[in-house]
Order: sequence, then C-alpha cells, then structure tokens
Amino acid sequence: MPGISKKGRQMPASPIRKLVPYAEAAKKRGTHVIHLNIGQPDIKTPKVALDAVRNHNIEVLAYSMTEGSEMYRTKIAAYYAKNDIHVSSEDIIVTTGGSEALSFVMGTIMDADDEIIIPEPFYANYNGFATALGVKVVPIVSRIEDNFALPPISHFEKLIGPKTKAILICNPGNPTGYLYRKEEIQQLAQLVKKHNLFLVADEVYREFAYEGRVHYSILQEKGLEEHAIIVDSVSKRYSMCGARIGCLVSKNKTVIQTALKFAQARLSPPTFAQIASEAALETPQSYFDDVIKEYAERRNILIAELQKLEGVRVAVPQGAFYCVVKLPVSNSDDFAQWLLEKFEMDGATVMVAPAAGFYATKGLGTNQIRIAYVLEKELLVKAVQILGEALKKYNT
Repeated sequence: MPGISKKGRQMPASPIRKLVPYAEAAKKRGTHVIHLNIGQPDIKTPKVALDAVRNHNIEVLAYSMTEGSEMYRTKIAAYYAKNDIHVSSEDIIVTTGGSEALSFVMGTIMDADDEIIIPEPFYANYNGFATALGVKVVPIVSRIEDNFALPPISHFEKLIGPKTKAILICNPGNPTGYLYRKEEIQQLAQLVKKHNLFLVADEVYREFAYEGRVHYSILQEKGLEEHAIIVDSVSKRYSMCGARIGCLVSKNKTVIQTALKFAQARLSPPTFAQIASEAALETPQSYFDDVIKEYAERRNILIAELQKLEGVRVAVPQGAFYCVVKLPVSNSDDFAQWLLEKFEMDGATVMVAPAAGFYATKGLGTNQIRIAYVLEKELLVKAVQILGEALKKYNT
C-alpha cells in the first residue's frame, strides 16, 4: 500500500488520550473510572455565553472575518486592558483554539529545522505542533525538587545557537501548575532582547492563580513589544473547551501580518463559537471569584491527601489546575495502564496521565504522572485513596 510520511510516523501520540481504549474497556466491565487525566473542567459554562447562542436569530451562518469579528477583538482588547495588558484589536487574531494560535506562531517565526527552547515538562501537544512544522524542540529541564521554577538563565544561554528563534513558556504551567514570578519574566525578557529572539507565552490559565499571587504577562513587560507573542484561549477561563476559540496576540505588526496569511488559509474561525466567546466576556467577576475559590480548595485537599502517601512527592501548583506527582514506580506508563486493566477498589479505579509524554528528553518523567484537579473535592479524596491502595498492590 502507499507509504505514510516520515512526519506522520514521527507525530507523537497524546499521553493524555492514548489510554482511552483501556479506560473504555474498564467501563464496559462495570468499573467506575475517575478521570484525573484530562483538563476538562466540571465548572458550568457561563449562562450568558450559552444564551447568546440559544437566542441568536442568524438565518445564514456565514464566514466571519479571517482575523475574527472586529467587535469581538475590540472586546478582547478591553479584557486585556483590565489585566494591564494594553493592545488594540489590530494586535489580535482569533483562532480555532489556542492550539491553532500556537501552530500559527510556529509557522510565522520559524522555518524547518529552526529551534525553540521550552522548559520541560511542558504541554504535550507542543511536541506535536513542532513535529508537524518541522521545528526542533530544545528542552531545558525544570525540576520537581525546585517546584518546576524557571531554570537558571545561564542554562538557557548554553542552549542558544544559530538556529534558535524563540523561547516558549506556559504561564501558569501545564502540567506543572507553576506560576512564573515577575522577576523570572524579566530575566527571560532580557535574554530574548540580548539574543534577538521571540518570547512566546501560552497564557490560557491566566486567571488561575492562588494564595494571593498575581499573574504577570509578557506583554506587561516594557520594551518587549517586538519580541512578545501571547497564545490564549477561552477553553479553561470560561469552561468552554468545546468552543475551540483562542487568539494570538502581539504588538509586532510583522508577526500579525504574517500569521494572518496562515489564518487566511483556513478561512475563518467558527461564527457561533465567537458569539458565545464574545458574550462570555460579560461574565461577572463573582464567577471567577467562586471558581478560583473552588479550585484553591481542590488543590489544597488534593495536595494534602497525596502527601500522606508513602514514597510519593508532589510539586505544589501555584496556578492552573494541574500538578505533577512523583511515584514510587519505575514506569508510570505501565502503572497507568495497569490501573485501568487490572486494578479496582470498591468498583472504581483512576485514570492518570503518565508524565513522560510531557518531556522531550528521553528517560525523564518515567516515574511521574500529571493529575488534573477538575473534579469535586470528595471525588479527589476517593481518587487518592484508590491511588494509594493501587501503589501498595502494584509494588508487591
């Protein structure tokens, strides 16, 4: 038969979704599977967003503007202004999710075989986007012992070469939950200006910061205007993962003009999803106050329960709704599959995301998992109890 492309063979499988067949088989056996593996919030989508779609009287579902509706982009700019990020509608391209935004960014600023430095562990799909575009990911290790803080700038310096075009961070981080301090952003800003690189920040979890911490955007840093590119999304902010609406934001006009050509090739972002996303911007602050309070409580309970388990180490997240957990196992992929195939407690088991898929360096993360605390507190407690009993049995 005709052959598959080399690029296709190299595309990595999702560490988050590759265990789905085992989970489905477990459910068919009657086992209740508690999903700790995917960042799908259980928080209700704001009613104002859903009502905007329900009550719309569109008679022709037409293309929107390639860069997204002007009214929506103007309102996004107003949202950013409330967060001390000052951009105009012309600095924004609406995309089909944050994923498309990042793909456009890589296509805009990088050629095949160019390099992008990313602190690892990182969102697994960064590997997929890079592979699809022929870009080389150069990982720089952040350590669970340091709570996954920014690695020393001197380590970045050693990795910068003639092919380096950008540094990419996720802030707050997926899968680590680490929230970069203002001082760390400023260190990166100095570095990219020194070496004439782009600094790309995936800021989709901006609202999710705990213990009084405040998110500091790369677009708040003065003098970084030509270097800074933000990737954003409504998915987590408003619990609207299925809307598939994100955006690319930069004050660099050449970046925006070039990314727009990639956007033209896919015509336009979805119209109804933009309507819902525009309406979501009217969500009252009380919604976010309640959501952050809930996630902070979930985080605290989850961390407290995990810290009770013998041989387990957990990095304490400061933002987002994920944490990385080091387990007393040698192969978390095998353990995660075993949980679904061979273990249950009181008719239930847990599904986790093996962390090796969040690293680019082979051999790292093999004894770690990512947990998403997007479930009710009682279910999180039960899940950790199951995890504890499973570890005892798995290691005997």
